[in-house]
Amino acid sequence: EADKTLDDIDLLSVTKGPGLIGSLLVGLNFVKTLAMVKKIPFIGVDHMAGHLSSPVLSDIKPQFPFIALVASGGHSTLFLVESHSSIKLLGRTRDDAAGEAFDKVAKLLGLPYPGGPEVSKLSEQGNKTAIKFPRSWLAADSYDFSFSGLKTSVVNYVHKQRQQGQELNLPDICASFQEAVVDVLTEKAIMAAKHHNIKQLVLAGGVAANPRLRHYLSQRCTEEGLTPYMPELQFCTDNGAMIALAGFHAYKTHGPSPLALDVYSRSPLMVP
Repeated sequence: EADKTLDDIDLLSVTKGPGLIGSLLVGLNFVKTLAMVKKIPFIGVDHMAGHLSSPVLSDIKPQFPFIALVASGGHSTLFLVESHSSIKLLGRTRDDAAGEAFDKVAKLLGLPYPGGPEVSKLSEQGNKTAIKFPRSWLAADSYDFSFSGLKTSVVNYVHKQRQQGQELNLPDICASFQEAVVDVLTEKAIMAAKHHNIKQLVLAGGVAANPRLRHYLSQRCTEEGLTPYMPELQFCTDNGAMIALAGFHAYKTHGPSPLALDVYSRSPLMVP
């Protein structure tokens, strides 16, 4: 589509982690081989750094420093991003990530995988205040997330309704569950921005495509005098463009990766 060949490529970027080791090894070894055959340098990129680069792919870009909320199937994380090479972890999920909770609730309700889009679609027809599902705020000053209790609350509600022979109102369940997730993600991100006196708030990751999260976060940012930045929908879910951009900046700072580069299942960016 770009009308380019491998001879036009100056640098290869590849995800080195976190993730499933087998999948990462396939990608990394392919790129190593391609780099050797074509004599092109390559750079290993942290997947989280890729997500943090995704808003920069849009026409309107955030400036450093900014607070970043990365919400996906495997991560619910808050970062203080001071530059491409200075990323500080503020908070992370202690159990189920936001996207993982969406998938598990969708499976419980008999909805197709991936669950996020399906729950979001049904939520549009439901009442977000119909069911009072819990919000896990943890300690007053905590930036960490926990969605396992919310997931369990939905499970208990569904089982109770079924035991009583009640018909499930799927739109209301989805809307009420989604609102609980969106509420916690948004308010913790707002809290982090205000505490660090930073006016720019970035949303990234697969869950960043959720319409309710995008709307509510934008609304709350306006109320708090913050500026929200969100990637276009095509850059929310995992994509090559964000890894390429993150690799470009990593290469400028650190140079190419060695052929001995290995993959990892846990990101160093996620370690306090």
